[in-house]
Amino acid sequence: MSGSDPRFSFLSAPPSPSLEALFAEDSDRISRLSVSEQGIYFDFSKTHLTESLLLGFQQALRDAGFDQRRDDLFAGRIANPTEGRAAEHSAERGEGAPESVAQAKQLHGRMRALIEAIEAGALGDTAHILHIGIGGSALGPDLLVDALGRDSGRYDVAVVSNVDGSALKEAFARFDPHKTLIVIASKTFTTTETMLNAQSALSWMAEAGVEDASGRVVALTAHPERAFDWGVDETRILPFSETVGGRYSLWSSIGFPAALALGWAAFEEMLEGAAAMDRHFRLAPMAHNAPILAAFVDQYYSLARGAETRAVFAYDERLRLLPFYLQQLEMESNGKSVTLSGAPLGVPSAAITWGGVGTDAQHAVFQLLHQGTRLVPVEFVAVVEPGHDLDEAHHRQLLGNCFAQGAALMAGRTHEDGARAYAGDRPSTTILLDDLDPRTLGALIAFYEQRTFANAVLLGINPFDQFGVELGKEMAKAIDAGDIQFDASTQALIDRAFG
Repeated sequence: MSGSDPRFSFLSAPPSPSLEALFAEDSDRISRLSVSEQGIYFDFSKTHLTESLLLGFQQALRDAGFDQRRDDLFAGRIANPTEGRAAEHSAERGEGAPESVAQAKQLHGRMRALIEAIEAGALGDTAHILHIGIGGSALGPDLLVDALGRDSGRYDVAVVSNVDGSALKEAFARFDPHKTLIVIASKTFTTTETMLNAQSALSWMAEAGVEDASGRVVALTAHPERAFDWGVDETRILPFSETVGGRYSLWSSIGFPAALALGWAAFEEMLEGAAAMDRHFRLAPMAHNAPILAAFVDQYYSLARGAETRAVFAYDERLRLLPFYLQQLEMESNGKSVTLSGAPLGVPSAAITWGGVGTDAQHAVFQLLHQGTRLVPVEFVAVVEPGHDLDEAHHRQLLGNCFAQGAALMAGRTHEDGARAYAGDRPSTTILLDDLDPRTLGALIAFYEQRTFANAVLLGINPFDQFGVELGKEMAKAIDAGDIQFDASTQALIDRAFG
């Protein structure tokens, strides 16, 4: 796989020794391949990275112009060349070009003022928040509220992204329309699914006799003029910059439902945690830089060992949405087939990200991980402090299972009966949070963002466009309009469903 890119020629050397052999020959392996940052411990020691591989990847990253691309990212210069714009999500948390940071603070101040007004009852009695968006406009807020808001008691939040009416009906059944605030999140304010769901939500409120239903709508968008034309008062429109991509937007006004549900102080702490991880990514040397080391692991198993997927298992129920969030972040960012210059990508693009929640996943998919024939690098994410006050045996068993799975993947087990044998030597990374709080969660999400960027630089691609989602959406609109004849199979489906 590495042969088509000379930067990765070092991967053509004989494969690394087994994990157990690597530990046996290197007493400092754990300290060299682990990083502690912002209350998070990153353990890469159960991967096949060696000193020579680290040096090879570091040189490959330099050859790819990493320093310049990272500088461009944080300086607000063009980081998204196909769309001719910067990628300034880091500026939303205070790490970016001074003018962009100042603008982000001004827009955050506007968001905070609206939150305080809602808390004071300016929009009437509010108990429920119906957040309507899709993709990055939904996945980030949903993750934050689910992870941190279970015990807040401030507002009942539902995030609806699917255009399937069943999703909206479920929220309608839970909420009192007279006490519901509708939040419409769309960068363009033209997203078909979001706008249809928003219109249906307004109709639900009107049919329930809510006076001035549109007066209970908040819009989150990079195009405030479109929200105003749609009927949202400008005092309830929270803009964010066009240079903030959808899947990187939870730090902007897209995070409004989380800031409202968790409180402004929690939202600020999340921003601060992310900013601290940004500084680590900018300043730490490659050999001790958590996002960069994680990218080296990703590329080693993709390029040298042909791994096509990467599994993420959250051993904490509060992080159950993390694998879904990472699917969009990683696959929409780095699922590309051409380089920055437009040439065909000569190496595999992003791995397929999937995962689940431990210990549920152990009884569903771990059979394949331990005894299947496909190599799947595994990432475990766990939290030292439990998120409940039940008997400590619950949390001890949870963490014990997490640690044991990593050990079992590495060690394996011999047995005269092949059906009971485990090959072992299967890699895993463990990410252990001291606690799950806004600051730590912000740092964790920023880690994944910067890891995605480091992977993109190694691959020589642009992680900030997403043209691959457009063709299917265009065809869906054509089906709705009924003005295009499709291939025979698709046309038969259309005719069968719609007559």
